[in-house]
Amino acid sequence: MANPKVPAADQTLQILSLLASSRGPMAASMIAAQLDLPRSTAYHLLATLQEHGFVMHLPEERRYGLGIAAVELSSAYARQEPLARIGRPLIATLVDRLGVSGHLAVPHGRDVLYVIEERATGSPPLITDVDVRLPMQLTASGRAVLAALPKAQVRALFPDRESFVHRHVDPDGIDRYSRLRSVLDDTITRGYALERGSVTAGLSSIGVPVLDHRGWPVAAIAVTFPEEAVPAERMSDLADDVRRTAQTLTKRIHGRAAGA
Repeated sequence: MANPKVPAADQTLQILSLLASSRGPMAASMIAAQLDLPRSTAYHLLATLQEHGFVMHLPEERRYGLGIAAVELSSAYARQEPLARIGRPLIATLVDRLGVSGHLAVPHGRDVLYVIEERATGSPPLITDVDVRLPMQLTASGRAVLAALPKAQVRALFPDRESFVHRHVDPDGIDRYSRLRSVLDDTITRGYALERGSVTAGLSSIGVPVLDHRGWPVAAIAVTFPEEAVPAERMSDLADDVRRTAQTLTKRIHGRAAGA
């Protein structure tokens, strides 16, 4: 005998699934229409989801997007090993080939959580390690993820200055959304994320996102190296190598390549 449906639970999951498959936040009226829900029901469920952090309301746009709690659910999948198991040999090969340290990190609210850390022989000490969390806007991994998200979703994650947490003086000065947007636009134009000294003075990192079947960033691969070790003219070559590795991992999790 089939289990009977619980209407509220079923409708709540439908809303989360719809927002997860959307490329950006949606109006409550559109959510109600697409799911054939009464508007009053849609607003009630959205309010409950917002209260628990699974949905975030953008008052200026009158739209709803996924909240931090929903983002943390997606990263929990990665922490439970499948993504790490598939990615570990790829990161190890990348590190051996380039001779620099490599990482795989997943979004975790406004942070990135490191799930793979491969140190190159003779590399300088790093604060990144498995299970370490760092503010997303400071790291190449986090910037790679944010640059691949719809602008409205990034705005929802960083609604005010209090959203920006700093470890020390950030050379890029990302203390408000407009500054973050400028850095992310540069990332999109360049084709990869770059940070210089925002996490550790004297060290730089290059990051590229890993995408799922919707083209949504579920992780990022990055390499870290002393600034003086990689001349400016070699940056794009290094980024190409990181990008190929990220594309391989994207394919292995049946993800959709950028622009596909």
